[in-house]
Amino acid sequence: MAMPPTVPAISAKELKQRRDGKLPHLLVDVREPSEHAHCSIDGAKLIPLAELPGRLHQLPKDQEIIVHCHHGGRSAQAVRFLIESGFAAAKNLSGGIDAWSADVDPSVPRY
Repeated sequence: MAMPPTVPAISAKELKQRRDGKLPHLLVDVREPSEHAHCSIDGAKLIPLAELPGRLHQLPKDQEIIVHCHHGGRSAQAVRFLIESGFAAAKNLSGGIDAWSADVDPSVPRY
């Protein structure tokens, strides 16, 4: 079976640098509401993966969009879909919220 093409990605530490530098971006969480209720990254917009196709109108095409999930699998699917839908500046948060907790903000619970 062929591996899917890789998607543009950003590390948790790179995301922190963008946030600290107040560089414009939109952080989108594609996990389920129950996961988001357990832990989240401040400022992330919750759009569960299954709802993404119907909610594209809520996203800016002229801004970097960084997508995260738990470990990076669902968000990679979302980024692939966003790029195919004309969102050229979409990136995957490598390792998801788990990497954010491990590498940047240990106050975010891991699960």
